[in-house]
Amino acid sequence: MNIINPKEFRILAVAPSYRGFGFAVLEGQDTLVDWGVRNVEGNKNAQSLNRVEELIAQYEPGVLVLQDIEDSRHSRRLKTLSRKIIAMAKTRKVSVKLFSHEQLQRIYFANGQGTKHALAEIVAKRFPDELASRLPPKRKPWVSEYYQMDIFDAVTLALAFRLSR
Repeated sequence: MNIINPKEFRILAVAPSYRGFGFAVLEGQDTLVDWGVRNVEGNKNAQSLNRVEELIAQYEPGVLVLQDIEDSRHSRRLKTLSRKIIAMAKTRKVSVKLFSHEQLQRIYFANGQGTKHALAEIVAKRFPDELASRLPPKRKPWVSEYYQMDIFDAVTLALAFRLSR
């Protein structure tokens, strides 16, 4: 893990999933400070919310980035969790930026269309030392999504914020 420079602007990106959430902390222009997956059991929303709050306390980000899932096919539980994370971030005086699926597609793909795995490949090429070894193989339709994809979802969001500025 890298040493954090308090003068650099930090981005915390969180990608909630049915297992818990993936997260990434981006600092400065291209420093991936921390990343991972937090799996939770029991009351998944409460535990996820507590763990995101711990990440905010630890990294003191300038912005929290999430995917805007309100008008998506995501589960009701994930939509509720997303709303709770946004509310908690605001109480901690952290600004929040949301990106829709369509915005992410336009940022990363010239034609506005790409797969989740193609996004993960872009992220792995951007941070080869940190993430290339974690890139899962392309998923077959009958196989569940690999848990590492939550990391790539989070890094995708953090980079989208950086690229949109």
